[in-house]
Amino acid sequence: MDMAQTVQKNSVDEDNKRFVPDEVWETVEEVEETLEFLISQYGSFEGPLVYPIIVKENNDNVGYVQLVPIEDGKWEIGYHIAKRCTGNGYATEALRAFLPVIAKAANLTEIYGICLAENNASCAVMIKCGFTNVYSGMGLYQGTDREIIKNVWKL
Repeated sequence: MDMAQTVQKNSVDEDNKRFVPDEVWETVEEVEETLEFLISQYGSFEGPLVYPIIVKENNDNVGYVQLVPIEDGKWEIGYHIAKRCTGNGYATEALRAFLPVIAKAANLTEIYGICLAENNASCAVMIKCGFTNVYSGMGLYQGTDREIIKNVWKL
């Protein structure tokens, strides 16, 4: 809960608003309510499972990585790095560390990664982390038909 203010600040940057608008919180109170729910999910695998990305050198919360259930018992990875911190390899480092650990803990052999086709940075992170493309084209994203890239990572 002590990260609520930073989470709120990170959520309203232009990249977050553009690529994951359902994860934008205008007030710290909205973040606190969301964090209470997310913290309640730890210890189970009903999801979502969201973890902060903290820079060790300065204890800065620069974003998050998450595992979220999608259709038919499948799970999707999600992540966001605050725009002020992009280009430093934080998303790649976090995913490389998170994927094998969370896959084993959740007893998963594959995890999906879905992003907007225009989100070049996210597409590049997934490729660097060993995801393979399984679909490119129109698909639902945040409730709207958009051009998407769907990738899969296998344990």
